[in-house]
Amino acid sequence: MLIGRRRLRLTPAECDAMRAAGRFNAQLMDYIRQYVRAGVTTSEIDQLVHDYTSSHGHKPAPLNYQGFPKSCCTSVNDVICHGIPGPYRLKEGDIVNVDVTTIVDGWFGDQSETFLIGKVSKTARQVTQCSFDCLWAAIDHIRPGGPVSDIGEAIVRRAKKYNFGVVEEYVGHGVGRAFHQKPNIPHVPTPASRRDRLEPGICFTIEPMINSGSRETQLDERDGWTVTTKDGGLSAQFEHTILMTDKGPEVLTLTLHGPQKGHKF
Repeated sequence: MLIGRRRLRLTPAECDAMRAAGRFNAQLMDYIRQYVRAGVTTSEIDQLVHDYTSSHGHKPAPLNYQGFPKSCCTSVNDVICHGIPGPYRLKEGDIVNVDVTTIVDGWFGDQSETFLIGKVSKTARQVTQCSFDCLWAAIDHIRPGGPVSDIGEAIVRRAKKYNFGVVEEYVGHGVGRAFHQKPNIPHVPTPASRRDRLEPGICFTIEPMINSGSRETQLDERDGWTVTTKDGGLSAQFEHTILMTDKGPEVLTLTLHGPQKGHKF
């Protein structure tokens, strides 16, 4: 997915519009979580996302975005990101990341969660925990005007404790009136992220993708979207939309019923 050209610093009114988009997106995630269980197909999850979003007068951002054919992404087991919903039926032991983005009055709310389906392996639980902890370590570490690289530094430190790989090719991003815009939010420190600053008024996502083995990825050339681990290991991801304020980061996509900061899987 391409990153747009503009860096967007929001006005107070625009911040409120992004808060509304984030609130609805979190509401959507809370709605679908009851259906993410063994026996359900990823296509059925997608239909639930589409119908709930449309019934509230909003639009699912992924649908037809650069040709993506569905209303959400469902990434199962070794799929890192951009999994296309289809006939696959979730089963005991799977992990699945559900990534939902909604356009609310022209503004984009974006988040994802990894769900454990029934009893899972120790590795599946650990990689899920690691991704969740990496997200919150990054949120806790950033500050107004600080470098974007603070995010990658916090994530790499936490992932190193598990000896897991941090995906580098796919990153977080600025978000607002566009789905993907500046600044890029890499999950490892880079020269560009050391230069870019998290200025108050900037909205962005943090979405660490953590692999149980190597960080290396491969793209399915048949559909042009699905990204998997190169070694066949598991991958987990969590994502929130963040608004940087003068007082620090504000998480716009907190759910009422999902895992909260400090949660243990």
